[in-house]
Amino acid sequence: MHLSTTAALVTGGASGLGEATARHFASEGAQVTILDRDVERGTQVAAEIGGHFAQTDVTDEDSVAAAVGHGMAKMGKITAVVNCAGIAYGIKTVGKEGPHPLDAFQRTIDINLVGTFNVSRLAAAEMSKNDPEPDGARGVIINTASIAAYDGQKGQAAYAASKGGVVGMTLPMARDLASTGIRVMTIAPGIFMTPMLAGLPEEVQQQLAADVPNPARLGDPKEYGRLAAFIVEMGYLNGEVIRIDGALRMR
Repeated sequence: MHLSTTAALVTGGASGLGEATARHFASEGAQVTILDRDVERGTQVAAEIGGHFAQTDVTDEDSVAAAVGHGMAKMGKITAVVNCAGIAYGIKTVGKEGPHPLDAFQRTIDINLVGTFNVSRLAAAEMSKNDPEPDGARGVIINTASIAAYDGQKGQAAYAASKGGVVGMTLPMARDLASTGIRVMTIAPGIFMTPMLAGLPEEVQQQLAADVPNPARLGDPKEYGRLAAFIVEMGYLNGEVIRIDGALRMR
C-alpha cells in the first residue's frame, strides 16, 4: 500500500493525534475523511487539508454506518482506518468522594474500546470488497492504545482497562481479517502534547517530559501521524502493538 493512493477514515481527527494523522496523510496525497463529534473543528480541519468530514458518535452503530457510507461516497473506497477517538478520566477506584462512578467507567470503555471495534468492523466490511493489490492487501486498520495498557497509574483504572482491551483484540482481529487481506495494528503512545496536556501548567509539562528517558520531552502528535503512515506502507507489519514513548516505563 502507498499513502498517495490511500483512502482513510480518521476518528478523533478534529484534534490531537487524529488531527496530526489526518494532516500528515493528506500532505502525502491520501484522501481523508475525518470522523469526530466536534462539527466546527472537524469541518475546519477537513477544509484545510482538502478532506471530508462526518459528525460521528463512535459508540453508535447507525452513526458510524452513516459515516462509513459518507466516506465511501466521497472517496470511492476505504483502504485505511486510524482510530484515535478517545477520552480519559482521572478517578481512583475509591477516592475522597467515594467509589469510582460506574457511568464514567462504562463511558470510557464504550468510547475507547467499543467505539474502536465498532468503527473497525464496519470499515473492514467495506475494505473486504476492495480489489486486492498484488500481495493480496485490501486495507489496514490502525488502533490507538496507550502505555497505560501496561503501566496504568493511579486514577487510570478505566482508561487502562479500555486501552488494555484495544491491545488484547489486536492479534485476534488480525487473524480474523487475514483471509480478506486486511491488516490490524495498534500504536501505544506515551505522553504526547495533545490539547489536554497543552492546557497544563508549564512546570507540570516539564516534569512529565523529564520522566521520559530519551528524548526527554513530550511526544509530538506529528510523530504519531508519521508512524501511522509507516504502518500503512509497511505491509509486513500485522497483528502487533508498537510503543512510541521514548522508552518511558511508568512506575
